[in-house]
Amino acid sequence: MARKLKTFETSLGFFDLAIAAPSMKAALEAWGADSNLFHQGVARESTDPDVVAATLAKPGVILKRPVGSSGPFREEAELPASLARGDSGLPGKGASSKAGKGRPKTGKPPPRATDDKAARKAALAFEREQTRRERARQKEEAAREEARERREQAVARAQAALDAAEREHDKRVAAIDAEREALEAKAQAEETRWMKQRAALQQALRLARE
Repeated sequence: MARKLKTFETSLGFFDLAIAAPSMKAALEAWGADSNLFHQGVARESTDPDVVAATLAKPGVILKRPVGSSGPFREEAELPASLARGDSGLPGKGASSKAGKGRPKTGKPPPRATDDKAARKAALAFEREQTRRERARQKEEAAREEARERREQAVARAQAALDAAEREHDKRVAAIDAEREALEAKAQAEETRWMKQRAALQQALRLARE
């Protein structure tokens, strides 16, 4: 049975984030957080009726608004006004903390409990969004794996071509060395033959002169 959704908020970078999820763990996974933001005090369950309504309208979808603002959460949000004006300062811990905890109370009544049918519908929508996100992640991983395999195959082909060229080079050098050794042997044999012949001819020449 699908679990009832709750609304969770946090502040990351330049934006406040909100999501309808069945648990804190599911919210952290959707945000891509690598630590427990709830234990750190920078994430919380929201009871703001407008925020709850916005997230339940799009379960599992991360909604944003400029950090420190009190405007509505949307799928796409503008940067904070200070950055839009060209200010160079980044939002610090004070801004995140204020965004999470220090907003003035609006006096709005607490959100009305959603009926079971609406809760089930929202939970199923969250599961569909979670499935879509997981499929997208798997598709990205498959694309990265395919690209990695293509790189490895290209590297293997290049390495094989280099190895083959080196073997051919070594073969040719060995053949040249063998030819050089044979020529050196022939040259040495010719030198030895000539020395003997020259000595004999010189001896004959001396005898002829006597």
